[in-house]
Amino acid sequence: MLLRVALLACLMPVAALAEVHEVKMLNRNDTGPMPFEPDYLVIQPGDTVKFIAADPGHNAATIAGMIPEGGAKFVGKINEEIEVTLEAPGIWGIKCSPHYTMGMAMLIQVGDTPATEADLPADLPEAARQRMVEILARRDAAAE
Repeated sequence: MLLRVALLACLMPVAALAEVHEVKMLNRNDTGPMPFEPDYLVIQPGDTVKFIAADPGHNAATIAGMIPEGGAKFVGKINEEIEVTLEAPGIWGIKCSPHYTMGMAMLIQVGDTPATEADLPADLPEAARQRMVEILARRDAAAE
């Protein structure tokens, strides 16, 4: 019997080992107005991200030009939670559609390669670019 259980455990799909990560969409926190919390997430391919509508008026959506090859865009509805499973490794840019020009953006690193400023498209709204540069600086300072 124990052998059968062990064999079944070995045959379980890898997806069963995937994690669910929660990200809150907020009006304000200690990093300023209109943040995602956390605003930099490191996950593995196949993990799920659950965007939680902690404050009203927000959604989560991919940023054009910041979707890794093989990834698919997504757009959540305002005031609703959305769960997305990210398979494609790389750097994913995420925005709140109504507050994007105010800088409500975040980065998700899927896999082992960290984001750099080179991953930021030239056409980002200025406040979103500034937020992402601050995110990278905070991440780097925490790693030291």
